[in-house]
Amino acid sequence: MTTDDPGSGFGDRPRRMLRQLRDVMARSATQQDQLDSITRIVAADMAAEVCSIYVRRSDRTLELCATEGLNREAVHYTRLRVGEGLVGDIASSARPLALSDAQAHPKFAYRPETGEEIYQSLMGVPILRSERLVGVIVVQNRTRRHYGDEEIETLETFAMALAGLLTPGAQEGGGAADMEAEAPTRIAGTCLVPGLAIGRACLHRQTVADFPVLAEDPESEHERLETALADMHERLDRLVGTAPLEEAGAHAEVLETYRMFARDRGWLARMREAVSGGLTAEAAVRRVLNDTRARMGRISDAYLRERITDFEALADELMAALARERGLLPAAPELPDDAVLVARSLGPADLLAHDRDRLRAVVLEQGTATAHVAIVARALQIPVVGRAESVMSDVEPGDPLIVDGDNGQVFLRPQQEVREQFERSLEMRRAERARFAGNRDRPCVTRDGVGVSLMLNAGLLVDLAQLEMTGAQGVGLYRTEIAFMARRDMAGVAAQTELYRRIIEGAGARPITFRTLDAGGDKHLQGLTAGHEENPAMGWRSTRVLLDRPGVLRRQVRALLRASAGRELRLMLPMVVTGSELDQARRIIERECERARARGDGMPSRLRFGVMIEIPALMWQLDDILPGVDFAAVGSNDLFQFSFAADRSNSEVSRRYDTLAPAFLRMLHRIVKACERHSVPVSVCGEMAGRPLEALALLGLGYRTLSMAPDAIGPVKEVLMACSCADLADLMCGILETEAGHVRGILSAFARDHDIPV
Repeated sequence: MTTDDPGSGFGDRPRRMLRQLRDVMARSATQQDQLDSITRIVAADMAAEVCSIYVRRSDRTLELCATEGLNREAVHYTRLRVGEGLVGDIASSARPLALSDAQAHPKFAYRPETGEEIYQSLMGVPILRSERLVGVIVVQNRTRRHYGDEEIETLETFAMALAGLLTPGAQEGGGAADMEAEAPTRIAGTCLVPGLAIGRACLHRQTVADFPVLAEDPESEHERLETALADMHERLDRLVGTAPLEEAGAHAEVLETYRMFARDRGWLARMREAVSGGLTAEAAVRRVLNDTRARMGRISDAYLRERITDFEALADELMAALARERGLLPAAPELPDDAVLVARSLGPADLLAHDRDRLRAVVLEQGTATAHVAIVARALQIPVVGRAESVMSDVEPGDPLIVDGDNGQVFLRPQQEVREQFERSLEMRRAERARFAGNRDRPCVTRDGVGVSLMLNAGLLVDLAQLEMTGAQGVGLYRTEIAFMARRDMAGVAAQTELYRRIIEGAGARPITFRTLDAGGDKHLQGLTAGHEENPAMGWRSTRVLLDRPGVLRRQVRALLRASAGRELRLMLPMVVTGSELDQARRIIERECERARARGDGMPSRLRFGVMIEIPALMWQLDDILPGVDFAAVGSNDLFQFSFAADRSNSEVSRRYDTLAPAFLRMLHRIVKACERHSVPVSVCGEMAGRPLEALALLGLGYRTLSMAPDAIGPVKEVLMACSCADLADLMCGILETEAGHVRGILSAFARDHDIPV
């Protein structure tokens, strides 16, 4: 994806408006007089019948503070909550909005005192100061006017200059507002990386809020922009090239993609053109970022849309470099020992640049679980809460914070009793970790002598460090697509070979099972996965993609064969539906093996071929397919969602059914018995394997290999070592025969009666 499309440039209208704004702000007038003059200037120059300015108050409402065209009586009377109405929607998203028929929009909120019912079209942009929302400026017309990109950019440029006049809570007195700013607050967000942390807020890279918008010397601004770009590129190159070997390899997939975004030609061209049109370097960076936000926000592909986070982080880097060049930005203070990094958005390079021994957690106004920074933070086990609306506006540097990553919430300036409660939770977690660490080097053997192999699920090189830390016996599932998700194109054979070689070296003597590319569904791979699908989970994905694009599978197998020379290679195929698909994939793999032998390439000492059982249709073909594989793995996540027709990403139905339901347990029992008949080792590598109560059920059903996330190994090992496998087998047999209803309750009671710490 590229941002190519230079647009229409920076014309005479915004320059004229900005000069008028500068004249207004230079006058010795009250702020109200200035705002009134500004609304008249904008309305006249943009051929709008209405221009209104809304200012954000400390109670998170937006107050109409000036208007040209609406009823004057509404000024300082009309208020909207952030998120309420079209103005509130612009404020909450921090993105522009342009509508030819505003009243037809579902967010439209009618305020009769304004007299705006006669106006059809609306365009508005947020007014941001150091990434903090301070207000919204809106223009309206009676006709159904289609506002173009140039008009949006003009209003955005004007809003940047206007931000210097406004401050949060402007025109309010102190007292109540100040007391409210210090009050305890709970901010709801989304869990990006689970975990719990207590610390003090550190705002990420505070750039200078006030900067000139119009360039006095365009040539000088060009030089400043190019210098800042060169500094940014050099910093990224240095971060990738000089990091310790294990760290550089671990994050190379993500950082390389981030570095590519930094050199995006369309993005660079737009900034250079904006400077040529008369903007300062800072204003050019800010305007192009705002434009990129609007453009990418309209993209349907979720993965591409989320890449705006990378552009925001890069723009932040440039703004900081430009502010330092002006001498307006002091050196960043050293992080305190209990730092919680707070940012609107964050790039992976920014996270890695901080001292992780001091960093307790990250809180973001934006971000998703597939954002590059979340991928790196998850590998580093740093809790992250995203989508924490207004956190940049509400938090001050040094504020005490509690970050509850498990439940996706942040407690700002918590009361003492709340802090004490979370401190007790943290202490309990530390005690748990100490117990788990004590079991790390002990084999996982039940009380009656049955051994269980606990394996790791991984997807990045950095995950392999958890092998030593957790005592896992190997990698039961390596998701090869995760590294590809951090790229803008498909890696060639050489790049894949180098990556897989690093992975194998990172695993040491432990076995590692590679899953072939599981593209599609919720995993978007550039240049490979389909566009919009009505039901992507059951669409063109996984093995279907590889069989339709055999060259992709051939290149991956070729790289894995080369990287595994002299060692055993375990290769597993996901989402197989029919035996013929398995046979077709195996023939492709065998042809690659023959090709490698003919070329004299190094070969694995042994190739073991496996299948993932995650489609219910495969249940009736087990006796046909198992003789043709060396091992099998149950993908419980997909097997469960397809069995119960319950989308695991849909909160309305994902918890409606239980993985311990008798019907699902009988299905799992059928699989393990079929594998026993054919002497095929079988494991479970879905989320079910990493939950202590479910792990007990799986052990009782006959499973002896479980693969899970790193943080699940300690709790699961403790539980399994405390139980008797024979007792569990008897319990599960009775449950399956009697079709017991509440299996979870039965297992919980069993654990209590036998002193098993679930």
